[in-house]
Amino acid sequence: MTEKYEAVIGLEVHAQLLTETKLFCSCSNKFGDPPNTNVCPVCLGHPGALPVLNKKAVEFAVLMGLAVNCKINKKSVFARKNYFYPDLPKGYQISQFEEPLCESGFVEIKSHAGKNKVRIKRIHIEEDAGKLIHDRGGNSLVDFNRSGTPLIEIVSEPDIRTPEEASEYLKTLRTILTYLGICDGNMEEGSLRCDANISVRLKGAEKLGTRTEVKNMNSFKNVEKALRFEIERQAEILDDGGEIVQETLLWDADNNEARSMRGKEESHDYRYFPEPDLIPLKISDEWIEKIKDTMPELHFKRKERFLKEYLLPEYDAEVLTSEKALADYFEKAVTNSTDYKAVSNWIMSEVLKVCNQEKISIQAFPIPPENLGELIALISKGKISGKIAKDVFEEMLHSPKSPGQIVEEKNLAQISDSSEIQKAVEKIINNFPAQVEQFKTGKEKVLGFLVGQVMRETKGKANPQLVNKLLLEELKK
Repeated sequence: MTEKYEAVIGLEVHAQLLTETKLFCSCSNKFGDPPNTNVCPVCLGHPGALPVLNKKAVEFAVLMGLAVNCKINKKSVFARKNYFYPDLPKGYQISQFEEPLCESGFVEIKSHAGKNKVRIKRIHIEEDAGKLIHDRGGNSLVDFNRSGTPLIEIVSEPDIRTPEEASEYLKTLRTILTYLGICDGNMEEGSLRCDANISVRLKGAEKLGTRTEVKNMNSFKNVEKALRFEIERQAEILDDGGEIVQETLLWDADNNEARSMRGKEESHDYRYFPEPDLIPLKISDEWIEKIKDTMPELHFKRKERFLKEYLLPEYDAEVLTSEKALADYFEKAVTNSTDYKAVSNWIMSEVLKVCNQEKISIQAFPIPPENLGELIALISKGKISGKIAKDVFEEMLHSPKSPGQIVEEKNLAQISDSSEIQKAVEKIINNFPAQVEQFKTGKEKVLGFLVGQVMRETKGKANPQLVNKLLLEELKK
């Protein structure tokens, strides 16, 4: 994008709620079941079938509203959003419009300028549509399992200025949703989806440009790519003297481009009107307080606690609290080790490396956190070396045994007997006279080589500190 323009971005984030049943019926809300098995007359839109509101979905929506500093409206109204699409069986979607459940919130995100407060215009409850499947030859198939799944839509004000900020905002919302336990945040499966409204204007201008909407972004990376593409596209059109057409674009991740899908609708195109089959939703102060009492410790509070309680560096605390499950893993691991920094290092290096390589979540990581803590405690107490610990860690990935059992069974305990290590030191000095002479002429870097040879001689079991001490004493004789 040329330097004379700035982008103005607002996001509409849809989060599927982790209720057991759908929003207006008792059908299962489970993902991945065979197509069209979790359906009934209500979610299939059969004539005369009446919706009944899911109380848990309301509580989840209020919880999110409270977490992002929203005003919770004591009265909210469901509306019919009318539009035709093959996966929308009723021909309308039950949503909220003029009187949503939550309004006027905000979240703070990191930006190039430090921090940016992104205002949240509204959070409302709505039902999801079904799912069209286009990869079955020349036909499209419809799976209505998703039809009626409870969603909250989180609509931001146009306070975002860069693709990076948009991605950071979305990550922040995902973290909050998953900490609350109300959405699994899985963008690939569609339980967290994002549409972006975007326009460009001359820097310093107050008037907004004509906006377009970009859909179908199923990862943080794709959000950034799609927004960057659209910003540059709009800037080029304006530079060439053209006009931006208000339209909805579909992001094509395979070709890294956005394609026109249809002209962008305004709210009046949907012919909203109050849902006649549902009475207004009224929430008491007592109910709000009861929901507030269930609020867990959110990531930013947990990060502050990790800094104070475990004396971790800012970066470590940021990484460890980025996911609730990861923070839980750390806190369980430190029940067996008070070397908090070492536990953090092992999780961020060894544990997350395995998770990334195997493409698994921390919940699926095979080593229980208590066992990892025990392994680190064995290092801290001098019972095994760091090198041996790596070998034990590898064994633990494929064995349910505790690190103590593995060390004992394989005779891996660290050698701290000075006389035994002294024998190995003397042998290495005798075997490598050239390197010994180099050390004596001032080439101190060769000490690392000699230490390595002693460790090899003892099969990695010698206490490294004792090896260094005895080797230096011998070399200085």
